[in-house]
Amino acid sequence: MVASIVLTPVFAGDIDWPTYGLDHSNRRYSGIDQINTGNVNKLSRAWTYQSGIKATFQATPVMVDRTIFLSLPFNHVVALDAVTGRQLWRYDHQRKKDYPMCCGPANRGVAVADGKVFIGTVDARLIALDVQSGKVLWDIEVADAGSVKSESIASLKDSDPLRKAGVAGQSGVGIAMAPVVYQGKVLIGVTGVGFGLHLDSDRDGAPLGTVVGFAGSYGRSGFLAAFDVNTGKRIWQFDTIAPVNWEGEFSQTTPDGITLHRDIEKERADLSKYPEAAKYGGGSAWSTPAIDAKNGLLYFGTGNPSPQMDGTSRPGDNLYTVSLVCLDVNTGKIRWHYQQVPHDQWGYDVASPAVLFDYPHRGKLVPAVGQAAKIGWYYIHNRLTGELLLKSEEFVAHQNTFTNPTPEGQVILPGVLGGVSWSPTSVDANKLVAYVPAIHWPVKYTKRVLPASPSKPAVEYTTLEPLMDVPRWGVLSAIDLASGKVKWQRKTAQPLVGGLLATEGNLVFMGEGGGRFNAYDATTGLVLWSDQLDAGVNAPPITYQIDGVQYVAVAAGGNQIFGYKAGDMFQVYKLNH
Repeated sequence: MVASIVLTPVFAGDIDWPTYGLDHSNRRYSGIDQINTGNVNKLSRAWTYQSGIKATFQATPVMVDRTIFLSLPFNHVVALDAVTGRQLWRYDHQRKKDYPMCCGPANRGVAVADGKVFIGTVDARLIALDVQSGKVLWDIEVADAGSVKSESIASLKDSDPLRKAGVAGQSGVGIAMAPVVYQGKVLIGVTGVGFGLHLDSDRDGAPLGTVVGFAGSYGRSGFLAAFDVNTGKRIWQFDTIAPVNWEGEFSQTTPDGITLHRDIEKERADLSKYPEAAKYGGGSAWSTPAIDAKNGLLYFGTGNPSPQMDGTSRPGDNLYTVSLVCLDVNTGKIRWHYQQVPHDQWGYDVASPAVLFDYPHRGKLVPAVGQAAKIGWYYIHNRLTGELLLKSEEFVAHQNTFTNPTPEGQVILPGVLGGVSWSPTSVDANKLVAYVPAIHWPVKYTKRVLPASPSKPAVEYTTLEPLMDVPRWGVLSAIDLASGKVKWQRKTAQPLVGGLLATEGNLVFMGEGGGRFNAYDATTGLVLWSDQLDAGVNAPPITYQIDGVQYVAVAAGGNQIFGYKAGDMFQVYKLNH
């Protein structure tokens, strides 16, 4: 169905959700309070849209001028009437033939500005659609898929039990993040450049199986880039791998002082053996940037170095991977970076979006940037200098967090799944509270050596295996940012992935993989309302207001990596008076 959108004059009671993080601060905190702790029990379904595509569904919808713009799995886009759910137009994305999707079909959302809807695609394109009709205005290639060499299951011996597993994902350039538009520029980055070899589970309906890491020349460098909103012309590009001094200072600890069990002497000695290591360095750009308009700066996180897990062929700190990075928004030049884990071997990407707020520090109000880390702490930095102002209490358990693999296998926490994965958090900047959805899921980190055979040399590799026969759960936390203390926590049956929404109604909304969509009291963490949907609720909710009526909306389509049931539902709620 294709129809033209007639942009209705904005009513005094209308409040949009105009960009991925609600605004450029990425706080995901709405001032709408019609739905609150006193009446949320009257929340009911207003309308439902079913896309017909049952697959991992991670999108944050954008609501502008009484219209919802929603990206579907495989990069299809729909425009829906925000009051009734009527489909106004639909764009069906034609993916490049035989293009290798690294990480599944998911997309995290669109940007809407200048009469256009922008989407980054699994086949590494940036597309501008006409906001009224959904017709393609321009379509550019952001990166070349052929520039990635990926690990292969063929590297394993025929006798290796893992050889029989299917390949769930591997290095390959794509785009997962929702773009953001600022001063005539579309900002977006590529992912999958250091994804490693991910194998299917041997159990139906189970999550991702084993992640396999080989030393060698695999992957490529990632980047974040800015494109002209009218033409798609590339304005600037920041490569997430340092062009010089990629090896850094060979740090023996994390910057906050935790020992990394590295053989620095050996790494220094091996440096000359791998002169092109940075060329394959990884550093996916997973998270939509936050933008400080006053100071002309942007903030985003980078992924693990490549090859994933096995650091033998990439001596050094591997800058700027696993870092919170600050750039000049107009030029793309780096201002500062904070590398949470130098020489990462565990998959501790800086994946959850950065959030901007003002922070009281030593008697002054400091412009700050916060980030909820996969390694299980919330970090607050001076956003002008990068100085670490506070590291919170742990919000998930830690065990063998930075240890090396062993033949027997080390059980580690948080592990490759997190902590906080890509899920966006929410910050109440007035109360200085961050709401953080997290994961407790032990993984086993193993070094495997298969002896030589007549047909193949010896094979050495590492594996990270999410453990299925141990307890695992989700943790929703409220963190006092002034002190770093955890105010409250609520344990959920499934590990939490998808993101949340906090509102002035003193509510926090968050979904679960089993299909529950919950509203929590933001002060106590108690569940005040819940609805059971037909698929995993693993996308971030939003809220908006039209004609004085508040709505809450969320996608329910599950998450394949976590084994959550797939679906095709987009559900919208309002109060039942």
